[in-house]
Amino acid sequence: MSFTVLIPARLSSTRLPDKPLADIGGLPMVVRVAQRAEQSSAAQVVVAADSKRIADACSAHGVRVVLTKPEHPSGSDRLAEACDQLGLAGNDVVVNVQGDEPLIDPGLIDAVAGLLRDRPQASMSTAAHAIDDLAEFLNPNVVKVVLQADGMALYFSRAPIPWSRDAFAQGITTLPAPAPLRHIGIYGYRAGFLRDFPRMPQAPVEACEALEQLRALWHGHRIAVHVSAVAPGPGVDTPQDLQRVRALFAAGR
Repeated sequence: MSFTVLIPARLSSTRLPDKPLADIGGLPMVVRVAQRAEQSSAAQVVVAADSKRIADACSAHGVRVVLTKPEHPSGSDRLAEACDQLGLAGNDVVVNVQGDEPLIDPGLIDAVAGLLRDRPQASMSTAAHAIDDLAEFLNPNVVKVVLQADGMALYFSRAPIPWSRDAFAQGITTLPAPAPLRHIGIYGYRAGFLRDFPRMPQAPVEACEALEQLRALWHGHRIAVHVSAVAPGPGVDTPQDLQRVRALFAAGR
């Protein structure tokens, strides 16, 4: 199927200033992300930048880029503008690859795009993998997802879900069975839905959990979930993450 990868890239970051331009193996991180995405089956890979510095870095290395408004409140708003600039039709499929995922698996991108081909009832798609570490299950920074029988998302939460009533009666000391699922932050959209999404009223549960995808569920949209057999490569949020990714990249990851 034909689809577009959009990579939102924002220059400001409180934990890692100028993050998209951080050097990884001699190239800016956003360029490394685009190069990985180009190994997928995407018809085009485009960076949606909020600054000329990012746009210039992409252009210098042959990466297609559109310059979007710097004041967008969210990545979804930035991607919606990029869809307009690229002239994407309402049914065109877009995969949002985060600009801080230089080790992303191209096969995961294809899987998320393929869900929207196979699930016409879904407005969005995303991915998850099984959690095998108790600390990860308990970590509120690790988002969990529970699925319906048809593989659609039932709910996303920062809480440890599903809650095993009997096993957790005396405290959480083991993982529930079957294994809970960690949400992976990659999204597929139909371009028409992506244009509408920023205009949808925020859901109360979205504000409570600080999870934007809950807005889609609250408004009755469906999210198809690909369950990956393996965990994704690490993203970059902090200087420590950057050092780890640089080491993995140097080792040929």
